[in-house]
Amino acid sequence: MRPSNKVVTLVILAAIILIAPIFFPSSYYFRVGSLIFVNGLAVTGLVILLGYAGQISLGHAGFVGIGAYACALAPVHLGLHPALAAILGAFLSAVIAFLVGRPILRLKGYYLAVASLGFGILVSMVLSNEAQLTGGPDGMPVPELGLRAGLKTIGIDLSNTEFWYALSGLVLVVGAWLALNLYDSSTGRALRALHGSEVAARTVGIDVAHYKLQAFIISAVYASVSGSLLALQNKFVTPDIAGFLHSIEMVTMAVLGGAGSVFGAILGGAILTTLPQVLTVFQEYEQLMLGLIMMLVMIFMREGLLPAIARRLRGRGE
Repeated sequence: MRPSNKVVTLVILAAIILIAPIFFPSSYYFRVGSLIFVNGLAVTGLVILLGYAGQISLGHAGFVGIGAYACALAPVHLGLHPALAAILGAFLSAVIAFLVGRPILRLKGYYLAVASLGFGILVSMVLSNEAQLTGGPDGMPVPELGLRAGLKTIGIDLSNTEFWYALSGLVLVVGAWLALNLYDSSTGRALRALHGSEVAARTVGIDVAHYKLQAFIISAVYASVSGSLLALQNKFVTPDIAGFLHSIEMVTMAVLGGAGSVFGAILGGAILTTLPQVLTVFQEYEQLMLGLIMMLVMIFMREGLLPAIARRLRGRGE
């Protein structure tokens, strides 16, 4: 990815975030926008793992749950500010990813997928069963971040939905910037080499196990931060946030938009976040229509929406 492409991607992303509110008819759209950004951040982490390194994880929502519950539990039991709790959740996710990743990343293909799935299910079960600590299936409240009140004292008065739209959008841009810079770094080149062929990468001296683990840890931190943002803006969290369906949804978002492209994955996240809202007009056929659209995209645009669109545009240009 050339430096100019990185800049263009970030400028387009930032422009969309800044300009979109002009066309919002109500605060509800700010809420949908913030959800898109939160999902986009988690999916950006999956781009590093799936798109760059070529490793699949079907339990990544477990890290989302760790970040979310860190913001609920740490302020109560450790007296931490919610922002510090989010940082603690990211650190804890990195440590757990290191401990879990070392054994399971030795596996390949569907063995790796099943192992990562087991981790996600384990986290979800712990959050559901430890009711005295986590509130069980009923969930638990999350303390107010408090930053909006601080901004108000300096003359920046935002509604709750506007604040979370702005904060989530800012974090997404930073996350995208980091992922795009990683692409052409020495680490990014190593990840792309092992994606192409682990045997060839090992032959030229790349420590395959090290870089696979590194990608897993980075993507876990992205997922944890997205979980913290979601919990803080909802002010409530339940074990569903770490559930299997959420993991599948994240992977689908990445594949739908284009797992090898940061902007494409964010686009996939935006589509799968907004489609259920749009398809409510079909009432009981909503899930059927959503599944049909996804099947058609996967059949006719196997590389993902953004790469397929870009390829067709280049074809017309030639």
